[in-house]
Amino acid sequence: MSGNSVLKRVDWLSVLFYIAIVFIGWLNIYSSTVTEGESSLFNFNTLHGKQLFFAGASVIAIMLVLALEVNFYERFSSLFYLLSMILLLGLFVFGKTIAGATSWYDLGFFNLQPSELAKVTTALALAKYLSDIQTDIKRRKDQLYALLILFIPAVLIIPQPDPGSALVFFALIFVIFREGLPLYYLGIVLLAILIFVATLKFGTLWLCIGLALLTTVFFLVKRKTFKVPIIPFASVLVITVLFSLSVNFVFNSVFEQRHRDRFGLWLRLEKDPKKLEQIRKTIGYNTYQSEKAIESGGFFGKGFLEGTRTKGDFVPEQHSDYIFSTIGEEWGFIGTATVVLLFTFLLLRLVYLAERQKNPFSRMYGYGVVSILFIHFFINVGMVIGILPTIGIPLPYMSYGGSGLLFFTILLFIFLRLDANRLKEGA
Repeated sequence: MSGNSVLKRVDWLSVLFYIAIVFIGWLNIYSSTVTEGESSLFNFNTLHGKQLFFAGASVIAIMLVLALEVNFYERFSSLFYLLSMILLLGLFVFGKTIAGATSWYDLGFFNLQPSELAKVTTALALAKYLSDIQTDIKRRKDQLYALLILFIPAVLIIPQPDPGSALVFFALIFVIFREGLPLYYLGIVLLAILIFVATLKFGTLWLCIGLALLTTVFFLVKRKTFKVPIIPFASVLVITVLFSLSVNFVFNSVFEQRHRDRFGLWLRLEKDPKKLEQIRKTIGYNTYQSEKAIESGGFFGKGFLEGTRTKGDFVPEQHSDYIFSTIGEEWGFIGTATVVLLFTFLLLRLVYLAERQKNPFSRMYGYGVVSILFIHFFINVGMVIGILPTIGIPLPYMSYGGSGLLFFTILLFIFLRLDANRLKEGA
């Protein structure tokens, strides 16, 4: 397929959503970082100048991605995955530590974060494996190998420590569910999360009392309708209690203090309202200031470059993880709703494109792209407005970061390149 043909067949609606999100992101990076008296948009020593440079680099990356034949991505997906795992391993020796995390390579002119590359290569490798086995993934061996593809990069990233980035890889489980993984796996994951949170909030004793009451009510009400074997049912209860007993150990021994503080604040473990408010202003300072910035924006916002909290540097890292608070303060509800709608439309469009693929590899990779973008968007916005604990992952295409913008762009446009080839494949 020629270059002109690819451009004609590429989904321009997705491209327009992408351009709009990147532009809004850069505009708010400029607003949150520009200093008084500074006028040049092209000063590459500034943060907004560097982001503009990487926006230009992303355009070059797009042209390269669209110029390559689609078979290239499927054929070399395993090699790309292997190389990205080697880069993650290399961080333990050659990595640069920033803000307590050894997640970057210092290349002089910019810092490379290999976890961003690993998101692309893991989505490719998972799509390649699932398309190769040509099955609805009912066999345990296939399930294990597919999950292993996700766990390896996560395990390498957690010790950096960067649990936020590691969490993103588990979102790719939704690709496996789309291809036939039994739903009870999802039930197990959701149950584990529920038990973990309930144990931290109420304690193991109250959790066990609650389980006993629910079990008694279940058997009294449904004993004639459902014939549940007592041994498997009892085994599940025992495993649940044992898992609950392990939660406190994991929370206190495995989690770092900053992670314990964030979960404690999120779950409101402190009962004294005055102490809780004080904790919000200290441990939860970033989120507290972010909420205040968004609240102060009201419906229409204070106006571009008019955000007093943004200009006063009230919100740390506002140009990166907390960029959404800049939008809330300066553009108000109208601005935040616009961003949410743009992401929603982009994700829905990508789901539509994935479903119309005839090539299994293209479909599975498309769902991988949706999973990664969605988990980033959902967690970042939830973190900024205070409904989720602070994890520290960027808002795709909007947060400051050269590696993030470049690899999120590559992630998306590989799929758009695959989609542009659908007629050739009979789609």
